[in-house]
Amino acid sequence: MPFLFPSQTILHNAFSPQHPFAHSKKQSGASQRTKYEARSDLFPTWSTVDDAKGKAGQLSSEAAKEFQRASAKAQDKAGHIELYSAKYYAACTFGGLLACVSSLLTRFVTDIEKLTCLKGVTHTAVTPLDLVKCRRQVDSKMYKGNFEAWGKISRAEGFRGIYTGWGPTAWGYSAQGAFKYGGYEYFKKFYSDLAGEDLAYRYKTALYLTASASAEFIADIALCPFEAVKVRMQTTIPPFATSTFGGVSTITAAEGNAGLYKGLYPLWARQIPYTMMKFASFETIVEAIYNYLPGQKSDYGKLAQTGVSFGGGYLAGILCAIVSHPADVMVSKLNANRKPGEAFGSAMGRIYQDIGFRGLWNGLPVRIVMIGTLTGLQWLIYDTFKVFMGLPTTGGAPPPTEKKKTYT
Repeated sequence: MPFLFPSQTILHNAFSPQHPFAHSKKQSGASQRTKYEARSDLFPTWSTVDDAKGKAGQLSSEAAKEFQRASAKAQDKAGHIELYSAKYYAACTFGGLLACVSSLLTRFVTDIEKLTCLKGVTHTAVTPLDLVKCRRQVDSKMYKGNFEAWGKISRAEGFRGIYTGWGPTAWGYSAQGAFKYGGYEYFKKFYSDLAGEDLAYRYKTALYLTASASAEFIADIALCPFEAVKVRMQTTIPPFATSTFGGVSTITAAEGNAGLYKGLYPLWARQIPYTMMKFASFETIVEAIYNYLPGQKSDYGKLAQTGVSFGGGYLAGILCAIVSHPADVMVSKLNANRKPGEAFGSAMGRIYQDIGFRGLWNGLPVRIVMIGTLTGLQWLIYDTFKVFMGLPTTGGAPPPTEKKKTYT
């Protein structure tokens, strides 16, 4: 009977490699991979990661192209900007303002005191840190830590309380940033021309220190009134004023215009060493980075150069915070506790007797984080704007070429 015997098809399927058992045996042998082979079960994950990288790369390239198109339009509209011309210094001044502002936004409101413009993006962003720092400088026992401070402030004053003082911070540091960065570029060129190219390069650190000190001297005059309002808003509970210009009116009504400038001397004592360290250390760190890297600064793209600017700025900010912190504490104390008519020297002596040497360093860790972040972001924004306008980034320039001697 034919059906009692297996057909040729059945025999072929039973003993050929296509049989399920034979196929699985072969595959099981093939699945044994060496330590140099990748795991096949991870291929889908790697594929997803590669897709994400590809999309990120596409977005990055599109953003770069958009940046280049916008930069080309801005340069065409502004025209050629010659180095060290009046237009160059104006661009650097605006770039310094942008280092402390996010945008020029205007809200059409009926109350002019609620006009929102020139919002300092870097300083305003760290207002919560600055608020805690100032209050701990005035009373070191008020809070044990930052998170405890923010929790107490938010419970007592609401979420807006954490950003107490953002208004005068934005106005003050916008004006200061414009004068500081634009002034630094001007004075650096001015003193360099006085000294000559060779001496300017040989004593470049002294040149950076002198130029930055000159620029900061002027910038602090613009900053001081807003700094006085900010410190009082942050160190009085509840704040003595609810708006920037309301605070200015309150101080001038009680103490006259001199009340806005009673912290100018300690502000100079804090900001001038701070800015000298900020610019001189930044220039030195950036130069050291380019000396460490292969090639010269001109060999690297603008994106890499702005990355160097951020890294150099962050490291410079740490040094700035340490150098200027005692004066920063004294500024907070003077604006909060100086009595009307009290002499500057006697007020400082009285405050120092109360807090001692250790008290001058209250809030230093918070300020290191705050100033490091601020300085890095400011240099990043400033140099990005210079690139946007077709200007070279700051620092890392090669030494002047030596002139060959001719003998007659």
